[in-house]
Amino acid sequence: MTEVTALTRPPRLSAGARVAVVAPSGPVLEERLQAGLDILRGWDLDPVVAPHALARDGDLGYLAGSDADRAADLQRAWCDPSVSAVLCARGGYGAQRLVDLLDWEALRAAGPKAFVGFSDATVLHEAFATRLGLATLYGPVAAGADFVKSTEAQDHLRATLFAPETVRTIPSRGAALVGGRATGVTVGGCLRLLAAGLGTPHTHPGARGGLLVLEDVGERPYSLDRSITQLLRSGWLDGVAGIVLGSWDRCGPYQEVRPMLADRLGGLGVPVLEEFGFGHCEAALTVPLGVAAELDADAGTLTLREPALR
Repeated sequence: MTEVTALTRPPRLSAGARVAVVAPSGPVLEERLQAGLDILRGWDLDPVVAPHALARDGDLGYLAGSDADRAADLQRAWCDPSVSAVLCARGGYGAQRLVDLLDWEALRAAGPKAFVGFSDATVLHEAFATRLGLATLYGPVAAGADFVKSTEAQDHLRATLFAPETVRTIPSRGAALVGGRATGVTVGGCLRLLAAGLGTPHTHPGARGGLLVLEDVGERPYSLDRSITQLLRSGWLDGVAGIVLGSWDRCGPYQEVRPMLADRLGGLGVPVLEEFGFGHCEAALTVPLGVAAELDADAGTLTLREPALR
């Protein structure tokens, strides 16, 4: 298994940049999308909404339109030379269903640009890494409740997009589960999606030499245990350099989740930093994927070797 390596960093945004908002997964609430668009306009961005961003599949109501339509929206947005970044409107479920419908040669030819999303977008983060060699941003979605209500989440994403050198050191809100320091390239995302992607096309080959960022939502501790154990048994976690744990919203009381995390991850012999403050939580931080960084679990920091965007 090869080690995780640093990926191409896309350009930062500047005032007046056009950004596309797409819905590759679940259906979007119009009022929440409008609130998110207002925030983006307040940043002096020009947001454009994909044609099917507010659609809902007639038979499968948990999808924002058909697979073909959602894939076409993402493809069109990425290949539009006037678009500088693509932001997911929300998570949910559905990215797995469209990722094989994308024309990856056309996406590569369109050149690097910023991609932002989290949760179900983990599938796309992995695909952009493996197929395009592109660093991405695991951050709030444009129509997410936590984003539209949290000025902290907004401020950190905005700084990452416009002035990434100002947020090279990301401070944790938690503490060391296992102390120590480690260096590597960030990789990871939502636990369930990482486990579900094993053995499928576009999946990252593993976390060897990398700093794994990990979070999830709505799973009981035994279910989280099952997914982590699957990653362990598959060898996907072999050689990981360090681990940064985010939120575990609606996964039960954290005093029940924490012993499981300690049991499954504490024996790997690497630093583990818990409750970092990204993922499904209020004031969610934006964490770059595919960027070289240093983890100091004792100090509670993740410091990027270079700004997330160039």
